[in-house]
Amino acid sequence: MDIAPGLWIWRLRHPAWSSEAGWEPEVTSTVIETEGEVALVDPLAPTDEEHELWERLDAAPPTLVAVLKPDHVRDVDLFVRRYGARAFGPSLFWRDDIPETELEAIEPGSELPGELVALYDGRGRNETPLWAPEPRALVFADALTERNGELRVWGTPWHEERVLPALRKLLDLPFEHVIVSHGEPVHDRAAFERALELPAFEE
Repeated sequence: MDIAPGLWIWRLRHPAWSSEAGWEPEVTSTVIETEGEVALVDPLAPTDEEHELWERLDAAPPTLVAVLKPDHVRDVDLFVRRYGARAFGPSLFWRDDIPETELEAIEPGSELPGELVALYDGRGRNETPLWAPEPRALVFADALTERNGELRVWGTPWHEERVLPALRKLLDLPFEHVIVSHGEPVHDRAAFERALELPAFEE
């Protein structure tokens, strides 16, 4: 699904999903083509039968992979092996979900190739959303989600104290697109602004 020039996504069912999960089975993988770089964000690999998707990736091979959150390791190793891409992500992971690839650590304020910038979301979940200036997009792991047609901030105990101030600070960026992993994936700036006024989503 193309969102803007140099910005597209695909959606696949997560293999670890179960009915007890607090999120829907399909998750989002994001591609950002900018400043000569092709970045995959939290990518989940297509099956071998999904030829068109692989052909599109092969036509513009990814140069970097970014993992935005410790539990979004997904298929970073596969993409690194296939394309020789550099890999970036958190410095800590869940003990049962550690990538084989040694990722270059990112934290809020880190600048990745392609002028991508890791952001602070205030949630205390070790998530670093990405700001992509050229396609004017924010890409989130779990800080925001879509439920019942509305973009929502995913709740934490620090919602009022830390999260809302951090997310309001992002309004200083001239973004037009907001991409989230769970629920309807693509939203606009107005939806982000509304999400900051709604109650936090609690599982």
